[in-house]
Amino acid sequence: MAKNQEKILSNKDNLQVLYEDNHLIIVNKRAGDIVQGDKTGDKPLSEVVKSYIKDKYQKPGNVYLGVAHRLDRPTTGVVVFAKTSKALPRLNKIFAEKDAKKTYWALVKQLPPKTEDTLIHWLRKNPKNNKSTAYNKEIAEGKKAILHYKILKELDRYYLLEIELETGRHHQIRSQLSSIGCPIKGDLKYGFDRSNPDASISLHARGLSFIHPVSNKKIDVEAPLPEDPLWNACL
Repeated sequence: MAKNQEKILSNKDNLQVLYEDNHLIIVNKRAGDIVQGDKTGDKPLSEVVKSYIKDKYQKPGNVYLGVAHRLDRPTTGVVVFAKTSKALPRLNKIFAEKDAKKTYWALVKQLPPKTEDTLIHWLRKNPKNNKSTAYNKEIAEGKKAILHYKILKELDRYYLLEIELETGRHHQIRSQLSSIGCPIKGDLKYGFDRSNPDASISLHARGLSFIHPVSNKKIDVEAPLPEDPLWNACL
C-alpha cells in the first residue's frame, strides 16, 4: 500500500455516510478500504462502521453489522451494511436475486469498440493470483458474466464509461473491460500500463437502487466521486 494511501482510509471520524436508518447504513468506500476482514489483518470497513455506530449511539457491548456485498480494495463507492439481523437475510436475498441496480463509473484510456454495448463472457478465477480471465465462449468452471456499458464523456486522454451489472462475478468489470482492450486506469493487474499514485483503480460504484428490505420504500443513493482532478473533470 502506498504511504499516502494510508491518509485517506476510512475511520469512525471521517466515515462518509450516504444513508442511515434503524436497519441499514450505506457508506462511500475509499480506495484502500477492505470491506470485510481478510488475511492481511488490516482493519476492515465493517469494523470502522461498527466503531462509528458504537460511538454515535453510545452503544454498550458488541455492535451488530451484516455484510451483504463487497467492493474490491482499490475501488471506491457505495457499500451497504445491515444494522439488524432482520434486515441482513432480506438484503442478501435482494442482491442474490439481482433486485438491486448497481451503477459504476470507470475511466479508461482506450476508446471502446462501440459507444454502448452489452458484454457477455465466461469468467474463470485463478485463486493463485486472485485474477479472473474472460472467455468469449462457455468453458469448464467458467461463470457467465454480463454487463452493459456506455460512454458518458470524452476527456482529454480518457473516456468515462457508465456500467450496469447484470451479474456479480469476481473482478467482473475489470476483467471484461480488459478483454475488449480497455483496462481501467491504474489497474496493473488487468493490463493498464501504470498505477495510480494512491494505489487505487479508477472504478467507482456510483449508484445503488433497491427496495428497502424492511420498510419497502425505494432507496436510491449516489456516491460522490473521489477528490481527484480527473474525476472532477467527469462532472
